[in-house]
Amino acid sequence: MARLDYVAPTRVEDAVAALAAAGSGARVLAGGTDLLVQLRSGRINPPVIVDLKRIAGATGIRAEGGGFVIGAATPNIALGENEGLVKAWPGLVEAANLIGSTQVQGRSTIAGNLCNASPAADSVPALIAARAVALVVGPNGRRKVPVEDIGVGPGQTSLAHGELVLEIALPARAPGSSDAYLRLIPRTEMDIAVVGAAANLTVNAAGVITEAHVALGAVAPTARLVPAAGAALVGTKLDESALEKLDAAARAACNPISDKRGTVEYRTKIAGVLARRAATIAYARAKERA
Repeated sequence: MARLDYVAPTRVEDAVAALAAAGSGARVLAGGTDLLVQLRSGRINPPVIVDLKRIAGATGIRAEGGGFVIGAATPNIALGENEGLVKAWPGLVEAANLIGSTQVQGRSTIAGNLCNASPAADSVPALIAARAVALVVGPNGRRKVPVEDIGVGPGQTSLAHGELVLEIALPARAPGSSDAYLRLIPRTEMDIAVVGAAANLTVNAAGVITEAHVALGAVAPTARLVPAAGAALVGTKLDESALEKLDAAARAACNPISDKRGTVEYRTKIAGVLARRAATIAYARAKERA
């Protein structure tokens, strides 16, 4: 086995330098719940692991600009303990809290979930629907990237050599806004989504939807935003006609695989069903805040 180095810098610049010097096989450690499994199984053999947890700002949740910023090494359990975040983004918190067991919750992170680039990642559709933005830091400086542009294929990201995600920003909430996330799994818990669906809606005082974003997971090589699904809801009060159009748009956006956990036909059908249900939950929550 090749030599494996571990570094835990206190400055992001040192983390970037360590990644850049090590070559394309270097790996970032945020929570490690995916990384360590891959390492032990022999799927990866990185020359260096760069731990982010000692970098100032990489761990923690802060309010900023009316929204929230979540450090890349913040464990998912912390999201559910932040009352402001739970109130503003209940769907995102629900999605993050579906990742693994209680023990895994204490280590796993949404940034790690994003950069692991699994098509079935639970937090990613919710982040996409939330219009979250990742702060990417690398040898050429800092850049802000919509979360839907991070994953480009199963296990593949758009991050360049030496780059890492330092934090994820959620926008300010307008009045009458809320979200929801749902998934289908073969078991009651601790399983990978067969399909995941997230909805993020804003309604006015009359109950009319003025903004809508819908995202799906596990139905394509990457989690994806479905603009047509959101557009089907805007200007409506989530009547049956709007839900039918949402269902159709969600199914049309699917490009899944068939495996032992679900066929193409099954996943496509369920995508429409879950999109309907997630939108219905998000709508009820948003109306309470209008």
